[in-house]
Amino acid sequence: MTWRFRFTFLILAVAFAAIISRLFYWQVIKRDDLSAMALSQYSGVRKILPQRGEIKTSDNFPLASNKISYLMFANPKVIKDQKKVTDTLSLYLKNNSASISALLALDRFWVKIASGIDPKTKDAISNLGLDGIGFEQQFNRFYPEASLSAHVLGFVGKDEEGVDKGYFGLEGYYDRLLKGKEEYEIEIQDALGRPILSKMSKRSKRVEGSNLKLSIDRSIQFLVEARLKKGIEKYGATSGMVGVMNPQNGHILAMSSFPSFSAGGYQDYEEELYKNPFISNTFEPGSTLKPLVMSSALDASVVDPNTRCNICAEPIKIGGYVLHTWNDKYFKDTNMIDVIRRSDNTGMVFVAQKLGVDRMISYLTKFGIGQLTEIDLQGEVAPSLKPKEEWYSVDLATAGFGQGISLTPIELLSGFSSIANKGKRMKPLVVTMVEIPDGKMIKIEPKVISRPISEKTAKVMTEILVNAVNKGEAQWTKLKGYRIAGKTGTASIPVAGHYDPEKTIASFIGFAPADDPKFVMLVILDKPTTSIYASETSAPIFFDIAKDLLSYYGIPPSE
Repeated sequence: MTWRFRFTFLILAVAFAAIISRLFYWQVIKRDDLSAMALSQYSGVRKILPQRGEIKTSDNFPLASNKISYLMFANPKVIKDQKKVTDTLSLYLKNNSASISALLALDRFWVKIASGIDPKTKDAISNLGLDGIGFEQQFNRFYPEASLSAHVLGFVGKDEEGVDKGYFGLEGYYDRLLKGKEEYEIEIQDALGRPILSKMSKRSKRVEGSNLKLSIDRSIQFLVEARLKKGIEKYGATSGMVGVMNPQNGHILAMSSFPSFSAGGYQDYEEELYKNPFISNTFEPGSTLKPLVMSSALDASVVDPNTRCNICAEPIKIGGYVLHTWNDKYFKDTNMIDVIRRSDNTGMVFVAQKLGVDRMISYLTKFGIGQLTEIDLQGEVAPSLKPKEEWYSVDLATAGFGQGISLTPIELLSGFSSIANKGKRMKPLVVTMVEIPDGKMIKIEPKVISRPISEKTAKVMTEILVNAVNKGEAQWTKLKGYRIAGKTGTASIPVAGHYDPEKTIASFIGFAPADDPKFVMLVILDKPTTSIYASETSAPIFFDIAKDLLSYYGIPPSE
């Protein structure tokens, strides 16, 4: 009898242990899963979207704003007369009644009927008091100025899950700040699927998107775009771009590239137009790099303005290559002032050789060449400078006059601006202020990122560049009465291992007024056809815009 009792007790003990372990599994280990399953049977999750922050120009004009619209949904389980509701909605929404009828016939508590409904239509439908029909507020991105500043702004599209997301430019770079934080609510429903308002619980708090205030001046942006479009057409270029910056604080006043796209209708354009070529495209700058190389040599004291070039009387042979001047004219014992004025390639080879590879790399790096400027726009690239061991004698020579070295327009504009700013290079900035949802304004402070040259060197280089404007190839375009520092650049385009003699990138870079610069500007034309030379294409555009800017700032002639 004893063994039977023990056997029975053992069986009961094992069974009890199994029950306890199973209860532990369901009540402890699977508790959250079971809770979620139960919750899903009598509740629904509502996502309440925040309003995306606005993007405003320096004078508070919105370049990117929002339009309010509504998403209409239905609870088919509470709609008694589906035909009446279908006919009514199809009349107001101008939708196919069959599609609405199919949605209302579904055995669900919630179905999406339509989105993007304007407030007037929403109010009209709401006033009908239709059972089972509801609305959720939505915000659609709106660009009041259409294509103005499109490359700077970027656009708002959809991600893989159909959620709004910023792409390119400011919309991409500041997406997290602009979009804010969504709010989720658990909506408790009764047995018929009707919301029980008193049983609403919040799982997160909504945070509206922050607003951005830009350094972009709407008036300057407008006139730059107008002048650039006209110039591209006049000189038969395939494309073009202009960047204008305040050298004293790095603020981008205008940035424009064509061809462009409309931010509000980006889906109608080819994807290659989305990226901003001013920060994403690389090119060989040609003679617009010469001021950086010359000021490096002046700063290193390997030359001075009156140093004579002893190799400038004829073409230079280096490593099996023959290097010529742009017009095959040569000037024996020319000085450094005239090397820049005449844009003398042989003179710049002389300067580069005086610098040497180590100092060339060091100074170009301090000017920001081969590095990201960290401008606050999505899509910036920066090809690295070659390591020292890969520089041959001909690489050093051609780098002296801006060939065989690639950079982005923003790198060149940023580096050149240090000449205008007493040797200090400022971080380029597009956003100057962030307005967070509670109304607090956060200022983005200007930042010095390097000091490539001394103030003394910058002053000397400024005078050399003023002389280049007054007496160089583009002197016919200069503005009378104003001291403007600048340099043309006509760069050959590398094609299949050689340079195309008929196609160039024509550019002009400069700042004004030379003694107290309010702006530094870079103009680039790709493959102009009326002339391959910058002095006859990009330079006139530069001075047309400069004239407008000087008038806009109310700066009178000084001479």
